Amino acid sequence: MTEFPEGFIWGTATAAHQVEGNNTSNDFWLMEHTEPTMFKEPSGDACDQFHLYEQDVRLLKELGFNAYRFSVEWARVEPEKGEVSNAALEHYRRMTAFVRAQGLTPIVTLHHFTSPLWFACEGGFASEDGPAHFANYAGIMADVLGDNWGAGLHHQ
Repeated sequence: MTEFPEGFIWGTATAAHQVEGNNTSNDFWLMEHTEPTMFKEPSGDACDQFHLYEQDVRLLKELGFNAYRFSVEWARVEPEKGEVSNAALEHYRRMTAFVRAQGLTPIVTLHHFTSPLWFACEGGFASEDGPAHFANYAGIMADVLGDNWGAGLHHQ
């Protein structure tokens, strides 16, 4: 039998666009709904983890995982350039706090393939302002999810 070192991280991972459902403000949603499309089917409601994350995280705990790597959907946080959704920030803060409360280590990915449509239309990371836009988003998420797990939102 193989033994793993003490503190070994047993985790699983998801991507927001693939599991949350209805990520209508990102570039993949547009590509899924533009003919011809490279996708076999649109993501639609997916498995609705946006609303069912507590149930899913409890299952992870029951299965013996001690970490959960999930992504934040940037297009939910900033659906339009410069317009930040406090409701989305609060959702991801609550979700991260719930993961931690279940005894799992949250490992948060800020970009997992999809981008806000406005960002993609401006050229994404290849545009002159692309890295600055992402840095701004990353700063917002660090403020919300950083060391202040239950401290609430600080973004205006």
